[in-house]
Amino acid sequence: MTQPMTQTTVFEVCLLSIKPGMEAEFEAGVRQAAPLFRRAKGCLSMELRRFVENPCMYHLLVQWNSLEAHTVDFRASEDFQKWRSCVSHCFAAPPEVIHTVETLQGF
Repeated sequence: MTQPMTQTTVFEVCLLSIKPGMEAEFEAGVRQAAPLFRRAKGCLSMELRRFVENPCMYHLLVQWNSLEAHTVDFRASEDFQKWRSCVSHCFAAPPEVIHTVETLQGF
């Protein structure tokens, strides 16, 4: 059985609305920026998911070993600015970001 995440492990869940027609450019920008996340202090994983019902909407899921690893360390880094320069021109609206912790693992 898989062990639940510790309370300090958090997922950044980012809802991204992309300008119509810029989906491929956005995905390329995320691909280009993946190494920035890989080397970020406290970053454990990163993935991008596209909505089936609305192809201009995405979820960026980033696992951090603590909330501060994202909100303090990464956000204050030069790599955060590089990440934004790779993708922000594709945003149709400002990203919505929340942080979650596992409370139940069903199976």
